[in-house]
Amino acid sequence: MRAVSWNRRDFIAAGVAGAIVGPLGAAPAPVILVVGDSLSAEYGLKRGTGWVALLEQKLRQEKIAASVVNASSSGDTTSGGRSRLPALLRRHKPTHVVIELGGNDALRGLPLQGSEDNLSQMTQAAQRAGAKVLLVGMQVPPNYGGDYARRFSGMFEKVAGRHKAGVVPFFLRGVADGAEPTALFQADRIHPKEEAQARMLDNVWPELRKLLK
Repeated sequence: MRAVSWNRRDFIAAGVAGAIVGPLGAAPAPVILVVGDSLSAEYGLKRGTGWVALLEQKLRQEKIAASVVNASSSGDTTSGGRSRLPALLRRHKPTHVVIELGGNDALRGLPLQGSEDNLSQMTQAAQRAGAKVLLVGMQVPPNYGGDYARRFSGMFEKVAGRHKAGVVPFFLRGVADGAEPTALFQADRIHPKEEAQARMLDNVWPELRKLLK
């Protein structure tokens, strides 16, 4: 084997490359992409107080070297999320995708089958891109009708089961189903207050933590 001579410039170059790439064989730090609606976009809240911002704090506390990209948009539907997702996947190359969509579909009375198809297509697209998926489920008030409410709330677990994705059964558990249902909501009675954001994160975190292992 021929001896290789290294000079000082070679060592500097190698050190810079190592700093950029990291230890040989080390896995890249997770990138968590959140694709949601106003519930994740801090609607009506002071910037940095929503549950996604609290998630970033939680990751630091848990010493998990992950970054979070919040691509949520107020008013978004599953159809809007489906159309936006391919570009987001190409741009951010996430390892994990959190899909928090569907509430606006119900508010607009959109057909449930279309919402389910959109969630399914989003889940598959993210998985094909190499990401683990967490679906964040919602429920609607009983005035929508018992059958509709059951089908809507079951839609998220149905899609998650079909594609072996993670699922949060009810994003607003402990917020919208308390003794005083409006206490933790803003004046519009749709968007949770700042005080509710930690509870919303508590509902998401256990399922997301499983996917981060």
